[in-house]
Amino acid sequence: MNIKEIKEMLNLMNDNNLVELEIEKDGMRIRLKKASAGGEAFGQPFVIQQEKVQAGAPAAQAAAPAAEKALRTIEIKAPMVGTFYRAPSPEAPPYVDVGQVIEAGQVVCIIEAMKLMNEIKSEVRGKLVEVLVDNAEPVEFGQSMFIIEPV
Repeated sequence: MNIKEIKEMLNLMNDNNLVELEIEKDGMRIRLKKASAGGEAFGQPFVIQQEKVQAGAPAAQAAAPAAEKALRTIEIKAPMVGTFYRAPSPEAPPYVDVGQVIEAGQVVCIIEAMKLMNEIKSEVRGKLVEVLVDNAEPVEFGQSMFIIEPV
C-alpha cells in the first residue's frame, strides 16, 4: 500500500464518520484508528498500524501485542518540510533523549525551513520511546519524527 491509498482510506473514514478501519490487500493488513476525542490533545494524529499477513498463521493472535503497543503510543509528526535538528547547535545536547519524560509544550527539536529555525513542541506529556529521524536529515510534511508513550 502506498501513501495515496492510505490518504484515500483516511478520507473515507472522515466522510463516513468512521472511528476505525481495517483493510487487507495483497498480503498486507492496515488498521487505521482515530484517537478518542475525550481528554486527548488537539491535533491528535491517526494511529496507523501496518503488518504483513503470513499464510497459515493466526494473525489476530500474533498482532495483539503489537496492536496494543501501537494504540498506546503517539507520533510527533513534522508540521513542515525542512531539515530536522535534535539540538539548538552542534555542540549542545539534544532537546530530548529516549527514555526521557517530555512535558506538553516542551521543545523536542528544530526544523529549519527557508533559513528559519522553527521550534517543534510536544502536544502531549509522555515518555520518549523512539527517535525516527537522524540529526540534520530532511523531513517531509507529516513524517513521523518521534514516538511518545503517554504517561
